[in-house]
Amino acid sequence: MKQFPDLKKFSHLFSTFFGVGLLPIAPGTWGSIAALILFFCYVFFQINFFYFLLSFFLLSIFAVIASELSSKDLVEKDHKAIVIDEVSGAWLSFLFVPALGGYDFTSAEWQFKAYFIAMTLLVLFRFFDILKPHPISLVDQRFKSGFGIVLDDLIAGVFAGLTLLGGNFFINIF
Repeated sequence: MKQFPDLKKFSHLFSTFFGVGLLPIAPGTWGSIAALILFFCYVFFQINFFYFLLSFFLLSIFAVIASELSSKDLVEKDHKAIVIDEVSGAWLSFLFVPALGGYDFTSAEWQFKAYFIAMTLLVLFRFFDILKPHPISLVDQRFKSGFGIVLDDLIAGVFAGLTLLGGNFFINIF
């Protein structure tokens, strides 16, 4: 492939999260911040958690497909400009917000502390995504497909959520 990304191709546009992955310094972090801002829109507009969950599943499926299509001709399969995997992983960590008390299913309203919880989850997600402890590093090294590109970030999202959930159990922050 002569040029990556070619933003005229939808798979490249989507895998760079509409160009966010082209930012010069720490594109993965910028992709995660874009995911956080989009999540804040869900909280601000009081969009039901079910719709966020549905959006997460659809985003993850399209992230795998777009990552596969975008990286098929690349030598470096998980190119730094591909940040849709960070968006998907960050959103998976945000699924822990209700368990941490940032969403009340009975009133269908997000709590104000959902913002703080989401920011904390984002920091933890980036920590695990950059550090790549086992099994994240194993997935990152062994799976070089679109699924593998997204899977290591999804595992980092689970690590972030479980870490904050466990920490909250002992310290009771939220």
